[in-house]
Amino acid sequence: MTAFPPAALARRAARAGVLCAALAVSLVACGDDPDAGTNGVGKLSAPQIETQARTAVDGAHAVRVSGTLVSKGGSYKLDMQLASNGGTGSVTSKNSTFELLRIDDALYVKAPADFWRQADGKGGATAAEKLDDKYVKVPKGDPAYDQFRGFTDMTALLDGLLGLRGSLDKGDHTKVGGVRAIQITGSAGSRLDVSLKGTPYPLRLERAGGAGELQLADWNKHFALTAPSKNDTVDYGHQLPRT
Repeated sequence: MTAFPPAALARRAARAGVLCAALAVSLVACGDDPDAGTNGVGKLSAPQIETQARTAVDGAHAVRVSGTLVSKGGSYKLDMQLASNGGTGSVTSKNSTFELLRIDDALYVKAPADFWRQADGKGGATAAEKLDDKYVKVPKGDPAYDQFRGFTDMTALLDGLLGLRGSLDKGDHTKVGGVRAIQITGSAGSRLDVSLKGTPYPLRLERAGGAGELQLADWNKHFALTAPSKNDTVDYGHQLPRT
């Protein structure tokens, strides 16, 4: 067995101590960095994060929007798949649920008989049964067209929802649907969670003043928009109800 002089032992111990200390600092730093392994957006300022999120939205061609939206016209529960050329999904307003389908400018509403009974006192039960679970094409000149279309217009809907009013601050690191995110907040009370994985898409929006919370998912996930058959399409014959 080789005996080392005390000075050599001291030097070896010092080097080992420095190595262990460096390794410990490295491990602690990695463990404490909430942005480790992310797209790096969390290291940016709140205005920069909002810009990155808006750029991502502008480049997207599809998204799924679900949750609750409260506006001057009432409260709505949405579950819509949206694309650049249209959208499809369901909207619940008050006690009525109806489906919407838009392909370019062709817009259809599909609803159960109860929806039509509540909406129209002219046609009575016979008309409601005729319209039950059928696609009704909404004429472009009908006052309800723009309202229904608004639920299916990806660009208009997201532009209207994603603006965070007031000054912006960076909030907590969060998770939305298991995806790591960074939250930014507007001084008016809105909150937006932006993905820290891949493209920095918005994942969740909490609107100021209790005006609803929406989940944004399936970014750029393709889905089919297919026009209904003639057998599934009927004419309403009146001005369509506005919700």
